[in-house]
Amino acid sequence: MDLAEFDYVLPPAAIAQAPPDSRESARLLVIDRARGTLTDRRVAELPAILRPGDCLVVNDSRVIPARVLAEDAAGRPVELLFLEAETPRRWRALVRPGRRCRPGATLRVGDTPLTVVAVTPDGARVVERVDGPVVELLAAHGLPPLPPYIARHAKPEPEDWERYQTVYAQTPGSVAAPTAGLHFSHALLERLGAAGIEIQRLTLHVGAATFRPIKTTRVEDHVLLPERAVLSAATAEAINAARAEGRRVIAVGTTATRTLESATGEDGRVAPLDGHATAFLHPGRRFRVVDALLTNFHLPRSSLLVLVAAFAGRELILRAYEHALASGYRFYSYGDASLIT
Repeated sequence: MDLAEFDYVLPPAAIAQAPPDSRESARLLVIDRARGTLTDRRVAELPAILRPGDCLVVNDSRVIPARVLAEDAAGRPVELLFLEAETPRRWRALVRPGRRCRPGATLRVGDTPLTVVAVTPDGARVVERVDGPVVELLAAHGLPPLPPYIARHAKPEPEDWERYQTVYAQTPGSVAAPTAGLHFSHALLERLGAAGIEIQRLTLHVGAATFRPIKTTRVEDHVLLPERAVLSAATAEAINAARAEGRRVIAVGTTATRTLESATGEDGRVAPLDGHATAFLHPGRRFRVVDALLTNFHLPRSSLLVLVAAFAGRELILRAYEHALASGYRFYSYGDASLIT
């Protein structure tokens, strides 16, 4: 399909610049695929909207303070987004501006020296800390990696340390939040459990692949890079049991969806996974295990919008987005949510 078919006009004012007053107070657009209907609700109403026995699958990856402000040898600012470790002292990172970070360049974060070792084929840099592990540098100097469309991303506020993180985050590794999960409070999770809704966990560390723009004309030609993912044998068993009993599997976010579909065989059974999520979900790709999807509103022409269009149908999704914009829904990471059933 042509990438232009996944475009829509997004007014800048629709992009949420701060989280809602409380996690579960966000609005929720319920999109019914079978009926083609759109219903305005609230995230707080999920215990009444979902069915007893539903199996809700969340991504428990923890966002690391991956954004670091440095200086080059001339004292000019350089911004680094550390993506993943090659060794404890050597990490892949996105840098701005790239011209200041050619191989051999030296950088400094406070009193800590860094060296640019190489440029990867995708334009990232391999950056080495000379005197210790990079994780210690991130702990001392890292900032929440807010997306650049949030105006205060350069100077995050104290609330961002808490709110750009799910309440069930456990395993460190993501450089962007699995944003659908930001809507869950501990109280909401307790109410869901009391309503008979099962909650299972997996881990996908959100990396550059998730927000890399599609640059090919044909969506199918886009290469979506693998992302580190773990799905335990116990979680796989629980999901398979839910399906065998006719209960719905509901993915919280596109990251959980990608992990589940990567771990599921042609027979519809989920297998344990300790490696990478590789599935690129686009129109024409059959969903083998996910029955419903809770997700935020996504960027035009993005792989995430392509995924939800593949799940719900392009026409219905674009109509839902048009309704959301007309109704004042807030878009992107700190924005409102949709539930596609």
